[in-house]
Amino acid sequence: MAASASLQPEWRIDTAPVPYRAALEAMIARNADIAESRAEELIWLLEHPPVYTAGTSAVRVELLDPRFEVVEAGRGGRYTYHGPGQRIGYVLLDLKRRARDVRGFVHALEGWVIATLGDFGVESWRAPGRIGIWTTDIDGREAKIGAIGVRIRRWVTMHGFSVNLSPDLSHFGGIVPCGIGEFGVTSLARLGITVDSAAWDAALRLRAGDFLAALERPCGEEAA
Repeated sequence: MAASASLQPEWRIDTAPVPYRAALEAMIARNADIAESRAEELIWLLEHPPVYTAGTSAVRVELLDPRFEVVEAGRGGRYTYHGPGQRIGYVLLDLKRRARDVRGFVHALEGWVIATLGDFGVESWRAPGRIGIWTTDIDGREAKIGAIGVRIRRWVTMHGFSVNLSPDLSHFGGIVPCGIGEFGVTSLARLGITVDSAAWDAALRLRAGDFLAALERPCGEEAA
């Protein structure tokens, strides 16, 4: 099922790194404009220079080594790292025009990332009690390959997901990623799969119709 033409968001794709604070300010402004019907919905694909972002549940003890700038993000969750080689998807959608289902939005967002990873031969999954997207690392253990963090204002979504294509994984050592210390972080490159941002973006866009269609029905309701 494809989303109706009237509910197709604008796409913005940046190839040069966008400073996190500038992106956050742009997101906040766009979120307000969407809520007031002054702007179209937006899916924004980009990457950031190295930065640690703190969610609303961040605990200071989990910031182990603030070697990069630390920014209060306003999203849910704890500490997250963003940097080169990691693809970010900011998803600004008006849920009033859809199923008004926050849980359904998060579930669909996770499913979008999982399906796209599958297109590159990576099996990944949700893990009960652990936020994010998980896969089997090269040592056979479970590791996080993608992060999810959202905020919703007046039924308009903000923030979204990140996926590790080929970041410097040592940069995650400055935090306890998402407050989960007993599991590691991996990437497509660590798994031996070379995917650049252009290839990732193209695969993600091919899956966008299914993601948007899932938002038309409450979570748990099967498509007819």
